[in-house]
Amino acid sequence: MRIAIVAPERNPVPPVLGGSVEIAIWAVAKELAKRHSVTVYSRRTRRYPAASFDSGVEFVRVSTGSPRTYLENVMREMAGNPFDVVQIDNRPNFVAPIKAQHPLAVVSLFLHSLTYVTPPYGGDSETLAGIDAADLVLVNSHSLHFRLQERFPFASGKIRTVWLGVDTDRFRPAERKKTGRAMTLLFAGRLIPRKGLPVLLKAVKFARAESPRPLHLVIAGGALKKGYSRKLRGLARSLGIRATFLGTVPHRRIHRIYRNADVFVCPSQKHEAFGLVNVEAMSTGLPVIASEIGGIREIVAHDRSGLLVSDYRSPRAFAEAILRLAREPLLLGAMKQEARLDCLNRFSWSATAERLDQIYASPFSPEED
Repeated sequence: MRIAIVAPERNPVPPVLGGSVEIAIWAVAKELAKRHSVTVYSRRTRRYPAASFDSGVEFVRVSTGSPRTYLENVMREMAGNPFDVVQIDNRPNFVAPIKAQHPLAVVSLFLHSLTYVTPPYGGDSETLAGIDAADLVLVNSHSLHFRLQERFPFASGKIRTVWLGVDTDRFRPAERKKTGRAMTLLFAGRLIPRKGLPVLLKAVKFARAESPRPLHLVIAGGALKKGYSRKLRGLARSLGIRATFLGTVPHRRIHRIYRNADVFVCPSQKHEAFGLVNVEAMSTGLPVIASEIGGIREIVAHDRSGLLVSDYRSPRAFAEAILRLAREPLLLGAMKQEARLDCLNRFSWSATAERLDQIYASPFSPEED
């Protein structure tokens, strides 16, 4: 098959700093390219040439600006190419124009969250037209599948679930055991209110008072607004906890940060469609303490690969989960092994690509999830 993947206009592919959508596009493209001809359309950046070939994937990069300008530039490059499949990631407004340009191709919309089908980023007539024009709507969790089906019942028959994956070779447990008594808790992600950092900071304060081991919190991620990052640092100081803020860590180096931790914590306060950071942590052999919300429940197996917190707005609930692992080293060790095995068995990028392969080979077969 000749497959085109149209990336969003915000970040380049391969990603320079990060971006879960761009990480997924790059990983999936490399896997699909082992069996198919794959072209990725992405935004231009000084870091990469306008046209290149990498790991079997052809890259065409165009000037961006507004989403509409970017789309026009992408379509100019796509014109005259007889693709069998066109996958558009996270941009429903791109679907109808591209389907009109490539009427014989199977055009899929791969949604990684609800963001671009919800105001202010989506939910308008163009969004509805895009979902209607798509031959397939791909989602990364059963939770997101259910929510889209509720919101867009007319599209229910063409929604397919495709779990994301992780590079299990790069994200692997450290070869040497971590030294020191302190238990290192890690958060990785954007520093935005919905990620629940204030809940985690307060949880560490509560847990510290009863923990048999010192607790060290490491926060890897940048803030969209500098004021919010300062606010979090100030809260950590006022709580008197040991917290290290690393700022933005490029994705090509983030695996090293995971390897220096003992436990990963994901205190999300709003729906998470999937949560790529959780599988990256699990693949590195880290148990995950996470909010029992959205697609996270499909990734983290409670009491096996981590602990799910149902009362996720409560710092004390997260503190209890932290304390349980601090107090029970045998449980912590068993969860480390289970987390790694779970990723090897369920969340490799090759499994993601195989699922896509099956869907694109028989795009109009009924869903079997």
